[in-house]
Amino acid sequence: MNRDEILAKLTTIFHDELDNDEIVLHFDTTAEDIEEWDSLSHIQLIVAVEKAFKVRFTSSEIQSWNNVGEMIDCILSK
Repeated sequence: MNRDEILAKLTTIFHDELDNDEIVLHFDTTAEDIEEWDSLSHIQLIVAVEKAFKVRFTSSEIQSWNNVGEMIDCILSK
C-alpha cells in the first residue's frame, strides 16, 4: 500500500468517525484544519485507524505526529 492509497482509506475512516463526508484530507492536514477533530474524536480516530490497518501505535508515536502525512509514514513503517 502506498501513501496515496493509505490517504484514501484514512479519508473514509475520518468521514465515518467524524460523521462528515465533506472532509478532504491532505498529507499536511492537522486537527486544527478539521472542526470535528477534537481530543475525544482523536482517540476514536486512532482506534479506528489501528483496527483498519491492523497496527498498534505507541503513545510517543501518536504524540509525535504533526499532520496526517506523519500518521501515514508511521503506518507504512509498521
